[in-house]
Order: sequence, then C-alpha cells, then structure tokens
Amino acid sequence: MASDAYARIYAVVRRIPRGRVSSYGEIARLAGLPGRARQVGYALHALPEAEEVPWQRVVNAQGGISLGGDTGLGSLQRNMLETEGIIFNDTGRIDLKRFGWRPRRRPERQGEFDHPSKPGRMRVD
Repeated sequence: MASDAYARIYAVVRRIPRGRVSSYGEIARLAGLPGRARQVGYALHALPEAEEVPWQRVVNAQGGISLGGDTGLGSLQRNMLETEGIIFNDTGRIDLKRFGWRPRRRPERQGEFDHPSKPGRMRVD
C-alpha cells in the first residue's frame, strides 16, 4: 500500500536534523524499502502542503539537487539548505561525508550500547 510506504518515508525524512542531508536511496533503505529510491522521490513529490516534512534535506546519491526545470524548486531547495548552513561546491554538490546524516542505531533493548566501540556510553532516550 503506497500510503503506508509514504508514511514510513515521511517518518524517516522527519528525523534528518537541520544542517544534514540524506539521499533518496538511504531514505528508502531506512524506511524498509531498499532499492526503491524513486519511490522516495514520488512520495516527496506527493507531499501534502500541510505535512511538516523537511523534504529539502533529501538529495541524490552524488549530493546534488535532483529538482530541475522551470519550477524553481531546485533553487528553493538550495536556498533552504544554504540557510541551514549546508555548503555546495563549485559543481553544485554537497559533500555527503561532511553534511550527510548518519542516524544512530536505535537500541532494541533498554541499556544496549549505542556505540560498541565506546564502552560505557549508553544511549538515554
């Protein structure tokens, strides 16, 4: 059902913090829809105006804006991201290593370590 998939996509996109971006493919993977990056694009295109989803934080796998044409949405997206502190290089791409969102793994049990490489640091929700 598309609405369930769209709801999962919107939930993931809402988690992207200000000043970070993620790719369509990564959003699909995190929403449990691996290999369905295009569906993320369709979901964001169908986003109702009343929904508060930071759609501008989703870019292509190369760190570029995929919105083009005469709609002006590509310029709007870039302006919104720059306002959040995201920097574009000379070719109009974002350095995903610097600005890419890397969500923390959610612990399955209370007390599970957030980062196994950092003993003693437990995630507190």
